[in-house]
Amino acid sequence: MDWFTESDVWLGRLVFQRMLAVLYLVAFVAAARQFRALMGERGMTPVPDFLRRAPFRKAPSVFHWRYSDGFFALWSWAGALLAAAVAAGAADAVPLGAAMAMWAVLWAMYLSIVNVGQTWYSFGWESLLLETGFLAVFLGNGDTGPPVLVMWLLRWLLFRVEFGAGLIKMRGDRCWRDLTCLYYHHETQPMPGPLSWFFHRLPKPLHRVETAANHFAQLVLPVLLFTPQPVATWAALGIAVTQLWLVLSGNFAWLNWLTVALALSAVDVSWLADAPASASAAPPVWFAVLTVAVTVFVAYRSYRPVRNLLSRQQLMNTSFDPLHLVNSYGAFGSVTRVRREIVIEGTDAAVATPDTVWREYEFRGKPGGVRRLPRQFAPYHLRLDWLMWFAALSPGYARSWFGPFVERLLENDPDTLRLLRHNPFPDAPPALVRARLFQYRFTTWRELRETGAWWHRTELRDFLPPTKAVRRGTR
Repeated sequence: MDWFTESDVWLGRLVFQRMLAVLYLVAFVAAARQFRALMGERGMTPVPDFLRRAPFRKAPSVFHWRYSDGFFALWSWAGALLAAAVAAGAADAVPLGAAMAMWAVLWAMYLSIVNVGQTWYSFGWESLLLETGFLAVFLGNGDTGPPVLVMWLLRWLLFRVEFGAGLIKMRGDRCWRDLTCLYYHHETQPMPGPLSWFFHRLPKPLHRVETAANHFAQLVLPVLLFTPQPVATWAALGIAVTQLWLVLSGNFAWLNWLTVALALSAVDVSWLADAPASASAAPPVWFAVLTVAVTVFVAYRSYRPVRNLLSRQQLMNTSFDPLHLVNSYGAFGSVTRVRREIVIEGTDAAVATPDTVWREYEFRGKPGGVRRLPRQFAPYHLRLDWLMWFAALSPGYARSWFGPFVERLLENDPDTLRLLRHNPFPDAPPALVRARLFQYRFTTWRELRETGAWWHRTELRDFLPPTKAVRRGTR
């Protein structure tokens, strides 16, 4: 069965598998550390309430069988432990069947979390991690060579990620077509990083070059993935470089890193080093049959994503089944020109007056204090901070969780406060909490030198008037 393996990409498979396991580790750790405040039994959108509304067939998850905060924590930390073991090479130290079981368990465990995650897990990179993790089950391990069919399925997934993102930009905001979107994007993206200020201050001609390069990376290089080597390798490396550029310029959880991993899986290293003997080892017949079956299945399930790619009403980040197996991707079809941020404050005063002193809550990732340089968090995902960006775009995005969030601030709920960088009321909860909407912009070079501030902000209006705690029994 010489046709079944592709020995020249053995290193690409190895790097891809290790990177994917690390990203699984990050995802499980993020779930374990944040779930109680977001969707625990006393969270903003409790899982038990969701499970009463969502049948198993629409949201398959182990938590339909049983849910408690302790069980969710155990589940998440167990997933992190298994991911760490796989990242350390455990899947290559066991027989092929056991290795496949490890990858399958990781996929099933994370699927159970995503399917009860509600709005907190509504991001495209959740589906991307699950689809990638599903394909990883059939990649084999050190006992067999890389199965050529699955390696091509990874390229097909990478193509849909990049080409879908490119098409939705060209069909969307006019600024993508006139090459001006990056005049705004570095400043208005959901969570800027420590270099975003500097990227925003690049000359406008360079922003136009950035935008043109993005179009080339998303509309041309993905097509070249299906050409013979070494062209496919150079295309994959080009995609990886552009993704690393995005890593430097912002915080997009594990989206960019997972795309880099997919790109590296297509890299041919035959010129670099001799492949180990196992890279061309013949697979068991059952594994070959299973791999062919999965390839046929993915090809069949690709119908709707392909139709979506060809549609003028293209949807971005869409799953067509509750298992998130073959999805559609795309991001930033439109770019906001102005950055708005919600600033949340509290006070000890029982009644708000013009002289009331308000103290500000600081978030870990989203902009707050104007002198605080944004930090790098990706591939870790700060879910509350991301949802706060959406809430500033429209209150409708926050309808299900913002009220409960404020209630928990009024109670000094420890799980909620752990999601924040600074709690201005460490000894006793505030009497009142309010939220105001501000317009933010990056300062100029001159303003930065004179004030030390990275941001300038202007108040627009109230987002939530002063609110006091309500006894739970009186609602």
